[in-house]
Amino acid sequence: MMKIVGSMAAALAMVLGGAAQTPRFERVQPELFATGTSFVNAWADYDGDGDLDLFVGFDGLPNRLYRNDKGRFTDAAAAAGVADARATRAAAWGDVDSDGDADLLVGFTPETVAPTSVLRLYRNTKGVFADDTAAVGLVIATGAVRQPAWVDYDGDRDLDLFVAFRDKANALFRNDGGRFTDVAAEIGLADTRRTVGAVWFDHDEDGDLDVLTGNMDGDANGLFSQADGKFVDVADALGVAWGGRLPGDKTNGTVRPCVADVDNDGHLDLFFANYGKNGLFLSRGKGRFEDASVRWGIAHDARYDSCAFGDMDNDGFLDLYVNGTVTGGTNYPDYVYRNTGKAFENVTPAEIGSPSGDHGVQWADYDLDGDLDLALTGVQKDGMHWLLRNVLAPEGVRGGLNVRVVDEAGRATLAGGEVSLLINGTEVPVGKRLIDAGSGYNTQNDAPLHFGVPAVSKVYLRVRAKRPGRELVADSVVIDIGAWRNRVYEFRLPNVRR
Repeated sequence: MMKIVGSMAAALAMVLGGAAQTPRFERVQPELFATGTSFVNAWADYDGDGDLDLFVGFDGLPNRLYRNDKGRFTDAAAAAGVADARATRAAAWGDVDSDGDADLLVGFTPETVAPTSVLRLYRNTKGVFADDTAAVGLVIATGAVRQPAWVDYDGDRDLDLFVAFRDKANALFRNDGGRFTDVAAEIGLADTRRTVGAVWFDHDEDGDLDVLTGNMDGDANGLFSQADGKFVDVADALGVAWGGRLPGDKTNGTVRPCVADVDNDGHLDLFFANYGKNGLFLSRGKGRFEDASVRWGIAHDARYDSCAFGDMDNDGFLDLYVNGTVTGGTNYPDYVYRNTGKAFENVTPAEIGSPSGDHGVQWADYDLDGDLDLALTGVQKDGMHWLLRNVLAPEGVRGGLNVRVVDEAGRATLAGGEVSLLINGTEVPVGKRLIDAGSGYNTQNDAPLHFGVPAVSKVYLRVRAKRPGRELVADSVVIDIGAWRNRVYEFRLPNVRR
């Protein structure tokens, strides 16, 4: 057993020994990934061929579903049945019917003439989608949909649906045998603040799932802690209600909250992409958080729409993309931050430039070459929806491992669970990833988790799945990273020890 001493950052650097690389990206199929007025992007392997496909939602243009065939994309939305031309503001993939493939929920802006549902659920059958909204009870006449998330909040092994609304009470649709009922009011989640982002995770490490919400227009954020199936907002008591921005300032707000193990200490930290100063709150365990925004160099006062964590250089630390928006005539810049283990360092490459009001930001290894690529959407007419391939040197690519976690029946129902990477016989995790059901403003994914382990050839994983009142814990066998290059390691979680 290896003994870990000192800070976790120092321990990780000692064990992994990876050298940081300057990030470089190149555009993929620029003639295809080009059109502006795009709000939404969301990754999933909808056709079950082993690589990730990309849904992009537009502001009145037909939505697109880019089918990935070994790294080459074509728009299959019309053939698949999801080419809606309604103004689209949200999307979320999830295996709603527990048949092993990803279904798609789309959120639209309300219609003024002959209004139809602002939610549409498409059931996936062998890569072709059918509208199942009315059949499952998800017809919602109106509402500014901002963040849907599929999550099994009650631990009954099917996916429930949380929806954040900017203009009315948030909803939690409990799944009972394929029919959905809004139970938010009775369990404490019908928050009427102007919510635009949400992420589910176990904030107090007690084994069940809680939800962090980001609110706009001067509203405080919420952190709803679950106990016995009921939720209570503890954000103010824990000092995270304002996420680093000015309290009560109506020009400030949180657009996207992100949850990630930033300092590799085995605890999940909070990041807030804000109108106002961004905020980083490091977890000290059991629901205690410390404001580290200034120390880590990200407390910049601007207007940001999204945050996205990913180990872009495979050095073992989660890096950060933060995107600026266009407001008041100003196009606020995007930033790519390298995580040094002690702070974030601005390493934004020239090819990123200053995208025009991008909203959807997602890291994903679309070409399965071992490093994380980047997808962006831009809401301006002169905007874009770019796919950027990560050009990482071979020694960095060799250290990438993609992991998909499913339950004992092979279904992706474990959102909010945690996956720790362990190496060299140590019981101390040197990297943790959250299985994230949502969290993105205008973005979401059902992509595998990615770990960067540059100087190590063999690792193993520990998965903790959250169930109310208990945790399921399982360890993988030793994984030879080289043997899983260009494919995804599937971790099937058995119903094991509590």
